[in-house]
Amino acid sequence: MRSRARHAVLAVTGAALAGAPLTLVSPPAQAASPASSAARTITVQRGGPARSLSFTARHAGEAVISFAASAPGVSWAREGAESAVVSITVDGRHATDLVVPSSAPIPRSLGLGHVGKGRHKVTLRFAKGSAPAARRVTLRGAGVRMSDALALRHAPVVVGRTGWPFGDPYQNAATDTPLIAWHETRAAAAPGHRVIEYSVVWSNEDGGTDTPALMARWGRTTDIEWVYRVEVDASGNRVDGTAVYQAPMHLTLKFTGRYEGDHPVLQTCTSNNNMCDVISPEPPLRFLPDASGTRPVGRAREVVMDREPWTYQIAAQEMVREGKIESPSDPATREVGDQRAYLFAEFAKATGAATGTGAVPGVALGVRLKSDASRLYRSDHDEPTWAIDRDGAVATTVELPEGTRVSDIASIEAVRRPTGFGDNGAPATVTSVNRGFFLDGSYLPQPSSIAWTGSVTLTQANPSAVVWRP
Repeated sequence: MRSRARHAVLAVTGAALAGAPLTLVSPPAQAASPASSAARTITVQRGGPARSLSFTARHAGEAVISFAASAPGVSWAREGAESAVVSITVDGRHATDLVVPSSAPIPRSLGLGHVGKGRHKVTLRFAKGSAPAARRVTLRGAGVRMSDALALRHAPVVVGRTGWPFGDPYQNAATDTPLIAWHETRAAAAPGHRVIEYSVVWSNEDGGTDTPALMARWGRTTDIEWVYRVEVDASGNRVDGTAVYQAPMHLTLKFTGRYEGDHPVLQTCTSNNNMCDVISPEPPLRFLPDASGTRPVGRAREVVMDREPWTYQIAAQEMVREGKIESPSDPATREVGDQRAYLFAEFAKATGAATGTGAVPGVALGVRLKSDASRLYRSDHDEPTWAIDRDGAVATTVELPEGTRVSDIASIEAVRRPTGFGDNGAPATVTSVNRGFFLDGSYLPQPSSIAWTGSVTLTQANPSAVVWRP
């Protein structure tokens, strides 16, 4: 997020958010084939021996391991119990680490990198960086598959933030941990070429946008950043000189670091999760999340969290543990309250041509409740810079009194407001509300029951319009 703004397997699944099309867009069926490894339960213990899982690759390619991971006694919400860490190697090569932030099983899928045809051995060890309360990790249904998916071949290895030379090398085991990743593709200028871009969701950002602005402008307290982009030719090979990454200060720089096969090695090197292509000495943690999924067309980036609902739970728990939640929760203040009191919404908008000079208009969402329809609860908390000025599908949240349910909502309005001094007169047109949900008692998304499509144009003369009623 740009600092200029100042700013059980889990029972609920992405498919449960019935009000929105949250289907995972997967690689083509022919791109993946199972490796010969039977799914099994593996337990690694502190001070115990390493465990192993063998598989046979029927052909050379990218290997992916999947399981439901849990660690009894662990809670991302509690200091000293944040996570257990498992180090995963393939044939003695350090492939990735797994941060397990919950005592309840969470479905995870991690890349293991490129392997050749034949028999291979995955070794799993209880690792340093685990919280004192963590004693063991259970991986249920652990199995390995092979994939020819181009997105997996070029996916970046994200080395953990160390704060070298004086920082905590294991800090991503307790804060700003990488949760999930995905990719997006577009046609390149050269015929048959494609550009692949990779993005990562972190549990939060210790620097950059402040928490209230995150909720208002982005609809979440996670940090979502693109990290690496590369052009590939018709054969899927990297085009020399095209690889770039998101560097500190959100600069886009050419990647000049090292590769492991086709995997670039980057490091989270700032408190707001920007990348460096120079790696600190002997960093202990590295992450290769499965980036084979992509984002549905026309949806906000936050949809990748919707289909992995546990990410909302971990994000909320980090806010509680780090003391970033106002108590008692009060929608009249700008501070972030209990996230279970927020409506998490996604809508689509477009800004028209300016007719004068001044600030660009943004759009906020407002909610009126049946108990008092005269009061408008606004996503921007009446802070001009918190209205959303970017176009397309965007996410936001509206803080409401604790205990509010969708059935308590009388209406949802779109509100136009300039984001700074003056008003350039541009209209803003809202065309959909894609979903709206609350978190349940465990901070997991409840099914969405809010959706609307249409067209309302907000102007200086008519700055607000109702976009949803029950």
